[in-house]
Amino acid sequence: MTYSALDLSGTFQLSSTAKDVKTSIALPGDVHTALLAADIIPDPYFGENEKAVMWVNHTPWTVERTFEASAADIDGYLTLTLSEIDCIATVSLNGEPILEADNSFVRYDIDVTGKVREGDNHLKIDFAVTRDVARARAEAHPFPIPFTKNYQTNGLEGVHMNFVRKAACHAGWDWGICLMPTGVYGTMSIRKSRLARQESVEVEQAHGKNSVELTLKTRLFAFAHGEVELQHEIDGQTITDKVAVNKGENVFTHNVTIKEPRLWWPAGQGEQPLYELVTSLEGEVIRRKIGLRKLEWVVEPDEIDHTFKCRINGRDITMMGANWIPADAIPSRITPAAVRDLLESARAANMNMLRIWGGGQYEPDFFYELCDELGLLIWHDFMFACMSYPSDRKFLDNVRTEITQQIRRLSHHASIALWCGDNEVIGSLSWYPETRAAPERYVANYDRLNSMLGNIVEDEDPGRRFWPSSPSMGYLDFSDGWHADTRGDTHYWDVWHSAKSFEAYRTVNPRFASEFGFQSFSSMNVVATFAEEKDRNPSSPVMENHQRNDGGNARILETMCRYFRFPRDFEQMVFLSQVQQGLAIKTAIEYWRSTKPRCMGTLYWQINDIWPVASWSSLDYGGQWKLLHYMAKRFFLPINVVAVPQNSEVRTNSRGLAVETLPTEIALKAINDTADKAEIHLEVQAVKVGGGARTLSEGKAKVGPDAAKEVATIKAKKLEEDEFLFFSWTDEDGNLIGENDYFPKPYKAYELVRPTITAKWSQAGATPVLTLETDKPALFVTATVDAPGYFSDNAVTLLPGRQTVLTFTPRLGARVSAEELAETLRISELSQTF
Repeated sequence: MTYSALDLSGTFQLSSTAKDVKTSIALPGDVHTALLAADIIPDPYFGENEKAVMWVNHTPWTVERTFEASAADIDGYLTLTLSEIDCIATVSLNGEPILEADNSFVRYDIDVTGKVREGDNHLKIDFAVTRDVARARAEAHPFPIPFTKNYQTNGLEGVHMNFVRKAACHAGWDWGICLMPTGVYGTMSIRKSRLARQESVEVEQAHGKNSVELTLKTRLFAFAHGEVELQHEIDGQTITDKVAVNKGENVFTHNVTIKEPRLWWPAGQGEQPLYELVTSLEGEVIRRKIGLRKLEWVVEPDEIDHTFKCRINGRDITMMGANWIPADAIPSRITPAAVRDLLESARAANMNMLRIWGGGQYEPDFFYELCDELGLLIWHDFMFACMSYPSDRKFLDNVRTEITQQIRRLSHHASIALWCGDNEVIGSLSWYPETRAAPERYVANYDRLNSMLGNIVEDEDPGRRFWPSSPSMGYLDFSDGWHADTRGDTHYWDVWHSAKSFEAYRTVNPRFASEFGFQSFSSMNVVATFAEEKDRNPSSPVMENHQRNDGGNARILETMCRYFRFPRDFEQMVFLSQVQQGLAIKTAIEYWRSTKPRCMGTLYWQINDIWPVASWSSLDYGGQWKLLHYMAKRFFLPINVVAVPQNSEVRTNSRGLAVETLPTEIALKAINDTADKAEIHLEVQAVKVGGGARTLSEGKAKVGPDAAKEVATIKAKKLEEDEFLFFSWTDEDGNLIGENDYFPKPYKAYELVRPTITAKWSQAGATPVLTLETDKPALFVTATVDAPGYFSDNAVTLLPGRQTVLTFTPRLGARVSAEELAETLRISELSQTF
């Protein structure tokens, strides 16, 4: 007899005793998707429908189906495996309750030997109303534990999400819709084993000079005492071992040496070779991809305070990327194709790290497999965010199972770079009246949970660093990590939440900036999916419902008035909002990268959206590139040149009042994030906004590997009132690496001249090519088309007398020609916004 699995996924019946609703549901899947398919609810993302579908998460639901099992299917020990049950549910098999589930982050393996019969069987899952359970637990707790109010935006009720284990953002966030989905999203099967089943395989790496020794730690669950055959295959080597097992968990360790290993590198730093590890247990075969790399976090004293940097294969590499939230608010829509599209866009923008944020979820296996393939490292929060959590024994035991399982599931991935205890939980103690009134109680409460997380990482994955929180100053340091910039990681939000100028980013000098952001509106074609034309106004109820941060739309417009002339219509307002979002993050990241090796990481908030909404994302809901994402591709260039204003002076008017602060000089700093020295040719021009340019500086510059240095200084007085800096750099062979510009004054202070831009399409093999030219300087020139895809660059500066060539990369399987794209081409630029 060998292993087999009876797949239980498919069509179930969906019903509720509280509502007259009966329909079918596809599992794995969620209730909202089933109700949408049955035309029982409207699209939650359109208009204000969120409120119209709120009854769904106030309703208890039941899913059930009959399945047939043959005599062969049940001839052995049987395990019913259910993962990602969301969230509070009773599972019954043939009328007998077999599981009380209450953690959507746990895989449940239930011994159902003797409970499955030959012929028809009945599986039923009764879901409780999660919000009601959470409230009851909170009320029964010995002392109050406040919960984040992010999901009370726009009059929607909140949920005590700190008392249940599901994605906190399911109840809404300051960028998220409140749906509180219900369903099952992972494995649903009955596994038949002769004697034992596989639980996990953890892989530790010890790197030598020309070899890597792998330690394979295999966990098996045995139903009885006996002997089984376990086998591992990797790199042409096979380990076969007959092992004795005792009832319960058994752990076996084997070693294998990979000679002349092909090392795995983050994106942009080398290749991502993956070795397939095949583990077999009497017919139960599991395949894993292993990337061989040595990864360390270097946290040690230096002349500033303490370093905080990632060392990979012996090199200190700057981490460049963004924060990741779940790919959709409706779980059934989180598909491998949708996730691949988002992750490929991350890599295309020169990112090498994403931070999985602690208010979301542990992602499906395919997410991490894609990150391994694409070279995207993962800073991984555990799922705790923005509020305190209970620390009683029952809650801690539940979390211990969750964290242990997740580490054992994921630790073999090359992409996992760090385990982080939570997002902003220690910082949140200053947010709530209850925690401020009794800080000692809540710090002690926090430490019980956080210390347990650190101990689990130390036991289960000793080769990886545990970082207590984000932001954090370090081990057992419960001080303010939000504004300190001499060690640890920093969340800097003063530009957005405190309405400071973009220049404020240059007043802080983080070692690792793990969260900071600035909002924009969704692109016009995305706005059209949720707002009728009459609602396309930033103050309309629909637009405000699709803005979850209190005062967010007002802050976008307030900032617009600071830097730009007010736009002439809503479409131009949307365009300008994306321009200024990109400028905000560009200001921060260019400066912080220029301080290398002080700052060794910049992860902006956020890369993706969970639904169509005004937010901090650089990719629209659905994966379309916003202007920030195009700018990210440029400001994350491995070899870059940036402008840093220095020695500012205050200008006054005729009455002696300060009117503006301007730099006296602009330093041009070259950044080289590669392992080889870089020699570039840098040309710096002063360009009049109405036309005309002159060269201020030109010459060669050398920058060592993994370094940043000043390569030119321009006196501000060399620029006339109507001039800005434009600079470009090429490699030793004259190939263009990048272009950049710098405006010493707000854009509204310049008298822009409307340019005439010509656009010509051509075809280079299968690649559509767009060539742009202009008769006057044109700023933030942006090409858009209807077909899904992105250009090689966008929001670019065009100068007369030179061509800018853009290629188009289709997304989501689209096939397009230059001729087809030409039919829907639209060109936007700054001077036409007012």
